[in-house]
Amino acid sequence: MISILIVFFTLIALAIIHEFGHFIIAKKFGVPVEEFGIGYPPRIFGKKMGQTLYSLNLLPFGAFVKIYGEKESLEDSNSFQGKPIEQRALITLGGVLSFWIVGIILLSIIFATGAPTVISDTVEAEDARIQVVSVANGSPAEDAGIKMGDTIKEFSIFNLQFSITKIKQIQELTEQYGGEKVNLTIERGKESFKVDIIPRAEAPEGEGAMGIALVRTVTKAYPFYLAPLKGTKACIDLTYQIVHSLGRIFGNLFQGKGLPLGVELVGPVGVGSLMNQAIQTGPIYYLQFVAIIAIHLAVFNLLPIPAVDGGKLLFLGIEKIKGSPINVKTEGGINAFFFILLIIIMFFVTVKDIIRIF
Repeated sequence: MISILIVFFTLIALAIIHEFGHFIIAKKFGVPVEEFGIGYPPRIFGKKMGQTLYSLNLLPFGAFVKIYGEKESLEDSNSFQGKPIEQRALITLGGVLSFWIVGIILLSIIFATGAPTVISDTVEAEDARIQVVSVANGSPAEDAGIKMGDTIKEFSIFNLQFSITKIKQIQELTEQYGGEKVNLTIERGKESFKVDIIPRAEAPEGEGAMGIALVRTVTKAYPFYLAPLKGTKACIDLTYQIVHSLGRIFGNLFQGKGLPLGVELVGPVGVGSLMNQAIQTGPIYYLQFVAIIAIHLAVFNLLPIPAVDGGKLLFLGIEKIKGSPINVKTEGGINAFFFILLIIIMFFVTVKDIIRIF
């Protein structure tokens, strides 16, 4: 129950921080913010301070800001529509930038307190851990209850027992004993337990005998003055990897190949389940996972899709090219259509997540 509450408030906090990014930059350019709401109406209560009504609402699915003149054309230089395109673009980017800032802060904390750092099998390290970074659906590992973030400590079969300190050991052992029931000692957070698993003698392409992807890590802490630099670099690297992955996904879809092997769409329920798994692994891994989610949200919100920030930037780009703004009602209608489309997609993805998890 506590884990569910932590996940819930984390997602709400990310939504609030996103809207605060829009809020603070709008204020910076002198655009009044009429309402800053946590949750969605109906309103439970609100308090007006200055020009802004701060409200708490009944539906706990995010947050919102109501910026003066964003949804309507007003003959007022202080309204959103009355500001230059460059300022409107920065207000729109505020939410995306806030996600990246969250990612950098969390990653900097992780690097300062001790970050799991990936190393190769050739590096000598006494405290090296072999960790699971993904589990394929329907694989022997999923059937055995192995989860992302688990550490494989030992591999046992018959009267033989092997301490696992390198990825190559697991690969060789699963190949040698494919089709046999083996026993793995798993460490998850502070918990240690054993699972039985039968590595596949013939595995699907790209999955491996157990259906897991592994990394070898050590925990390394950096001085406080280096941690922000490491956090920023890690944020940039993760952003590049996400953009590259999205390019591969869209490329496959446009070619009619479907999703690339190992890629799966997840909705809020799926993300919540993964966050809950990260909590069980430990606070550092949870913070790391939240940072990754924040960076994913930053990239997603930049996609040129109406109903997200990237769609707004697309309309501003069109306005810049044609020299006149798009009709507010037309823009609102397009946004509403795509918002409904996203909700429908999310509904089906969420149903799939619920069936898979429960």
